[in-house]
Amino acid sequence: MPIDVNGKSLETDEEGYLANINEWEPEVAVVMSKEDDLELTDEHWDIINFLREYYDEYQIAPAVRVLTKAVGKKMGKDKGNSKYLYGLFPYGPAKQACRYAGLPKPTGCV
Repeated sequence: MPIDVNGKSLETDEEGYLANINEWEPEVAVVMSKEDDLELTDEHWDIINFLREYYDEYQIAPAVRVLTKAVGKKMGKDKGNSKYLYGLFPYGPAKQACRYAGLPKPTGCV
């Protein structure tokens, strides 16, 4: 099902992940978050941008345990824990945040 972003129709897979990660732009996250009835804050953007940097470096979208550890290492223990991340992304910090970031579904996510 495609999503409309800035007048362009972007293809997504059956779970809502972008079919072409190179089509991502910040507005993609805004459109997807509105569909989930979630307003993005600076804290959300910190995680979205972190995920994009992580993907650029490792060419993989991290599962939630790896994400939690990596966020903790870079941003501190107060942000590198499941409670904080699930507070931001209630549908699953790895799955939902990766979708907003235009990344593939994380490995190990059902």
